[in-house]
Amino acid sequence: MRIVIQRVTEASVTVNEQITGAIGTGLLVLMGIEDADREEDIQWLSNKIVNLRIFNDENGVMNLGIKEVNGDVLLVSQFTLHASTKKGNRPSYIKASKPETAIPMYEKMIKQLETDLGKKIQTGIFGADMKVRLLNDGPVTIVIDSRNKE
Repeated sequence: MRIVIQRVTEASVTVNEQITGAIGTGLLVLMGIEDADREEDIQWLSNKIVNLRIFNDENGVMNLGIKEVNGDVLLVSQFTLHASTKKGNRPSYIKASKPETAIPMYEKMIKQLETDLGKKIQTGIFGADMKVRLLNDGPVTIVIDSRNKE
């Protein structure tokens, strides 16, 4: 499982000109799922997301987690995070899970994040043509891959 976390002052997802999810201060999390992913990956990544200390404290040092700033999470599925660009100029998405595998994993991540965060999160719509707007704060952007636990 691969995620891109962006610290934002605001973010939203629109599908067919309707906002499906929106947050103020918090984290926009783009999530790509591959067939090798398991529930342990969901638990590990959710814990990372909720406990990542990337919000500024009173001294301007990134020392606070999302709970400490009462922030929100907007989770968006994005299969293109598993793009392979080894050959040619057209990316291959062969490593990205098909919807029948990815949708249940995406739904489990939603539940896990809500449990770990202690409140409802916002989401896009799996597989839809989504328009994502964000105001990256910092900018702070972090990539985490559950296959490469550093």
